Amino acid sequence: MGSSSRSLGDAAPPPPPSDAALVGAVLGGDVEAFGQLVDRYQDEYVRFARRMLGTREDADEALQSAFLRAYRALGQCREPERFGAWLYHIVANECRTRATRVGRRERRFLHDEATLQRAVVEPAADDGALRDEIQHALDQLPGDQREAFVLKHVEELSYDEMAEITGAGVSALKMRVKRACERLRELLGETVYA
Repeated sequence: MGSSSRSLGDAAPPPPPSDAALVGAVLGGDVEAFGQLVDRYQDEYVRFARRMLGTREDADEALQSAFLRAYRALGQCREPERFGAWLYHIVANECRTRATRVGRRERRFLHDEATLQRAVVEPAADDGALRDEIQHALDQLPGDQREAFVLKHVEELSYDEMAEITGAGVSALKMRVKRACERLRELLGETVYA
């Protein structure tokens, strides 16, 4: 009896369900399966959205909207085994849309260019200040360059993966990353990114 209970205790837990299985479950009416998909990808997408949008609040709103859009359009996911890439595309689009809206709103309220320039070039006192300075510099990039830079250097995706998510060609993405790096060097005053 002791050895059989040990055998049961040693059994490995079943592997988590695949994305395709969870998508199938959601389409079959299991709403909680969508929560498992969100949990699986949320941390990665929070990081991406925060880098794209600059604030936790904007990132949270973009993600909520993206997850809602994904849930409503799940039947349109042609390759359920690639749900993560499909969802990434929706998140990236939501971030682009939100960044455009935020940019318009900030242009209405930001009048002191000298203050903005001092915030970019003053030396950082600690890691938190450096992160803020980097985020501020990222915020100054055009949306397509910021997105390409974040996908390449923060999310560490290949150019082929980036092309699938953004719909842009590989050569265009390489140029966006190059221009983003050049502009960040100017804004940060050092050659951190190669």
